[in-house]
Amino acid sequence: MDVNEISKNLERDEQETLWLISSLPSDIDFNGTKLLKYQSCWYDGKTLQGILNFQRGFKPQETDIIVASFPKSGTTWLKALKALTVALLERSKHSSNHPLLSDNPHGLVPVLELRLYTETSKPDLTSFSSTPRLFSTHVPFHYLIHTLQEALKTTPCKVVYVWRNLKDALVSLWYFECANLKIKIDEERSLLESMFESFCRGVSYYGPFWEHVLSYWRGSLEDSKNVLFLRYEELKIEPSAQVKKLAEFLGVPFSVEEEESGCVEEILELCSLDNLKNLEVNKIGKTARGVEHKNFFHKGEVGDSKNYLTPEMERRIDMIIEERFRGADLKF
Repeated sequence: MDVNEISKNLERDEQETLWLISSLPSDIDFNGTKLLKYQSCWYDGKTLQGILNFQRGFKPQETDIIVASFPKSGTTWLKALKALTVALLERSKHSSNHPLLSDNPHGLVPVLELRLYTETSKPDLTSFSSTPRLFSTHVPFHYLIHTLQEALKTTPCKVVYVWRNLKDALVSLWYFECANLKIKIDEERSLLESMFESFCRGVSYYGPFWEHVLSYWRGSLEDSKNVLFLRYEELKIEPSAQVKKLAEFLGVPFSVEEEESGCVEEILELCSLDNLKNLEVNKIGKTARGVEHKNFFHKGEVGDSKNYLTPEMERRIDMIIEERFRGADLKF
């Protein structure tokens, strides 16, 4: 295929994408952003463009590892999981000069549709030539499997998904947005109430939340060898066991010697939220999209939402969870 033909194909893809985006149902989320409904989930226009580019152009490799989660509903734990993944894979290569000490986990593990595929379906991935390649995504599993389904038959890359209690996820998103807007938590209760209504309606960025979680839960049941489904609360309660589980899944299990020498504890300490947020790179740096690294770090506590949600809000969420997750063997 010559250069002119490639150019024509790219132009056709762009026109088809623009037509699709203009034809989709729309709604408004908590902050007034226009969201578009595509295959039962909601995105802003730029994100949807990236998703379509990603679906059209991404070619997985057998050794790829993709870390997935619902976005901004606990960015701290996603960051910790990215850090854990990097640390596990890099533990034999680095000592005092570990990548996490000089770069933010979001820089080391970029979001496919928000960074790499935002502008084009053919991004330059030469900087990810090492094995394995590490990426992250926020797309629901049915999007991911649509992109990877043919490739997975011959190149079964690994997918790691982590989810969190909806109430804590909501409050974490509230903290994140307040930090970005540079407003104090106790001065912006109305923002939390607006987010709550959006979450309950299911009209939220990459939402509905329950569809996102269930898509990966089903995926892990169908292909447990290549899809690992983790719960944040279990990472907090039994971190050593969960890190060993993650290492085993990634194909880099701890040896007896490593366990006896305290390697598991060292990785947990390196990737702890307290350690990450106190690293200089996470105090002063910004992501490629201009978000300050420090805004991604909150307390990460289990059950912290009870300090901010009213009893009525909690009851309403409990009713939604009971209805939407009925029949699913998931702990809340």
